[in-house]
Amino acid sequence: MDHAQATTSLEALLAASPRDGAAWSMLGHLLRRAGKLDGAIACHRRGLEVAPENASIWSNLGNALVEAGRSDEALAAHAEALRLEPQAPAFLFNSAVALRKAGRFKDTLAMIERAAADGTATPELRWERALARLQIGDYVHGFTDYEARRGLAAYHGRPPSERAWNGGSLDGRTLYLFTEQGFGDAILAARYVPLVRERGGRVLYDCHPELRRVLSGLGVDAVLQPGDPPPAFDVEASQMSLPGLFGTTLASVPPPVSLTVPDSSRAKAAHRLGAREPGTLRVGIVWSGRVTFADNGRRATSLARFLRFAEVPGVRLYSLQKGPPEAELADSGVAGHLVTPLGPDLEDFADTAAMLEQLDLVIMTDSSVAHLAGSLGKPVWNLVQHVPYWIYGFSGDRTPWYPTMRLFRQGPDQDWEPVFARAVDALREEVRRTTGR
Repeated sequence: MDHAQATTSLEALLAASPRDGAAWSMLGHLLRRAGKLDGAIACHRRGLEVAPENASIWSNLGNALVEAGRSDEALAAHAEALRLEPQAPAFLFNSAVALRKAGRFKDTLAMIERAAADGTATPELRWERALARLQIGDYVHGFTDYEARRGLAAYHGRPPSERAWNGGSLDGRTLYLFTEQGFGDAILAARYVPLVRERGGRVLYDCHPELRRVLSGLGVDAVLQPGDPPPAFDVEASQMSLPGLFGTTLASVPPPVSLTVPDSSRAKAAHRLGAREPGTLRVGIVWSGRVTFADNGRRATSLARFLRFAEVPGVRLYSLQKGPPEAELADSGVAGHLVTPLGPDLEDFADTAAMLEQLDLVIMTDSSVAHLAGSLGKPVWNLVQHVPYWIYGFSGDRTPWYPTMRLFRQGPDQDWEPVFARAVDALREEVRRTTGR
């Protein structure tokens, strides 16, 4: 039964039995899956009116509140579910997720320990523990748990193999490095490829077509298309397992990979951007990552917020946005006037890198371009959600993964307004510093 049919069936059931608490909660679950969080929350609360002792409804309500960014209410709902059923594995897991997304990492780890009191932890619990540990900088234990991702139902990469590489000497053997996750993760992990080559073997390297030119200087023995059957190899490893295999700590993060920017891309960028206007700052902007990424709704925002930067005297904005959110430029009426759209000129990440070289600063919400700019050594201001990608930690305005990146963080209320206010003030100061305005 598809979503529409299931919704219709539940609506008919509730019309006949409006005091069916479980049916109200199931409708709320369907609405949550459809992204209709306000309706989902209301349905769960209606279910609780008639079934206040139903722990499942409390837990479902908590899940919807987490997605709506209402952390305090979410944690209270999950606490009530656990008061009613203290040992229910699903409720313990849901509570751990809510605690992590609220930034309460010590409590997250305690909840996971409670859920794994029998001495075993499911892949789902280990994955949550990995995210919490990595966020607080416990890389030693975090990367061990990080491998649990390959046991998740949602994992779509290569399954675990008996030929897994342990990070030791290759002694002439052939290593297949396969990709997973997104473009940004591939750029992040590429810094380890030179270290892999030092292990003395042949390297077969999965690389997205969009990244082939910009990562063409890695010196691997063969570049493969992700998803295609690889030629014969001896051992294999995911690129995202490399930080753990090399024993990375906060003090030993390797420098970003050296990128290749072809002359043809540089010529295109120079022609597109033209001569520099004296006394101005060229600022690139990106307001959304891939819309298919599950957490993009939390990390992304709208073009409208970025137009505040155009109000700063001396600032000229250039959009590096790609994908469906790029349409916001046309809808805004500012394309070509307040914002120069570069997206149509970007055929791959090498083209984007060439454009970045011509810019003075990039201000953006987190996506693959942040990794690209950071790898180029460009100043990049990354406006990040309350609990961001783990490489950004949970406090401070710097990350060891990208020395030229400055972080502007949301607070617990997950409100973008103060983040942009701080960034505008910082931009005014940057213009004064660099142009004397």
